[in-house]
Amino acid sequence: MRVTVPTEVLRARLADAADVAVWDLRSPAPWPAIDIVVPPYMGGPSVLRALEGVEVGLVQGQSIGYDGVFDNLPAGVRFANAASVHEGPAAELGMTLLLAAQRDLPRFVRQQDAGRWVGGVTRGLLGLRVVILGAGGLGNATFDRLAPFGARAVRVGRTRRADERGEVAALGELPGLLPEADAVVVCLPLDASTRGLVDAAFLARLPDGAVVVNIGRGAIVDTPALLAELESGRLRAGLDVTDPEPLPADHPLWRVPGVLISPHVGGQVTTMPDAVEALVRRQIAALEAGREPLNLIAR
Repeated sequence: MRVTVPTEVLRARLADAADVAVWDLRSPAPWPAIDIVVPPYMGGPSVLRALEGVEVGLVQGQSIGYDGVFDNLPAGVRFANAASVHEGPAAELGMTLLLAAQRDLPRFVRQQDAGRWVGGVTRGLLGLRVVILGAGGLGNATFDRLAPFGARAVRVGRTRRADERGEVAALGELPGLLPEADAVVVCLPLDASTRGLVDAAFLARLPDGAVVVNIGRGAIVDTPALLAELESGRLRAGLDVTDPEPLPADHPLWRVPGVLISPHVGGQVTTMPDAVEALVRRQIAALEAGREPLNLIAR
């Protein structure tokens, strides 16, 4: 079993499981045939073009998202995303952004910098009505973390259904859900059907004072439409992802009131290498046993 990984740290972790080489996809491939290729975490999908002419059994991505992958991946190569690696940490950051917005933490931090003691009533999560866009791993992880705070959350998927967590509403039901929502948490992947989903009409349905948290992909939210709502002071936002990304230093989102921005760090926690190692080990075991790999994404 031949496996390539982008770092020496990951190579050392997997050395007992396979023949492992370090390859960041920016130099020639170490072998003409590779069973599993793990590309760099933040390298962008364009690096996958380096696989042209290499016999590859599986590309194991390190992100949940896969936007742009099939525009760059050679035909016939299977791709698996990193489901199970990031859902918990990303949902945790989503909760952090939501809590910070509700308890007005950005104001308190600025007051601390200025040595000012000014209190006031803030909003919490108890009884908060939350619409979660997405009923996959990230949406479910967010739903689970909201429950102990006493928030009332509804997940929205492509179709209406029920699962072990309860009812999932359909996207077509959003016009009736949004006017009653205190918060929206975006947990969807980016594809043609979700790009720009949170547009001016979507945002206009939200009540005054609602907060939009995006831990999915930046382009799911129409940035000019959100910016207009933030500039008016009608809505608030917590964003771990933006469009464009990275956000340019002169972009008005940095300075508009009512927004808290983190630089796409939802999955970047100290336990990520452990989770990536565990997933690659499961994929090695699956291929050696002749089983279908986990997390395959259809082209």
